[in-house]
Amino acid sequence: MKKAHIPTNPAVMMGKPVITGTRITVELIIEKLAAGESFEDILEAHPRITREDILASLDYAARTLKADAYYPIYA
Repeated sequence: MKKAHIPTNPAVMMGKPVITGTRITVELIIEKLAAGESFEDILEAHPRITREDILASLDYAARTLKADAYYPIYA
């Protein structure tokens, strides 16, 4: 099983974190999950990624939220 990795590169998707070897951002994965899509829905829509990639995206988001500064978002 490959180890999922979430790189950032200013030349890819304006530096947003993406799933290795794709232009699929962590942001897109989180938005799809928040909208109620299942892992299976995401995997069907994006056949180049794996369940481990989705889990790595969630892990990346969780680790990012552990930062010291928080900014309120108003809907």
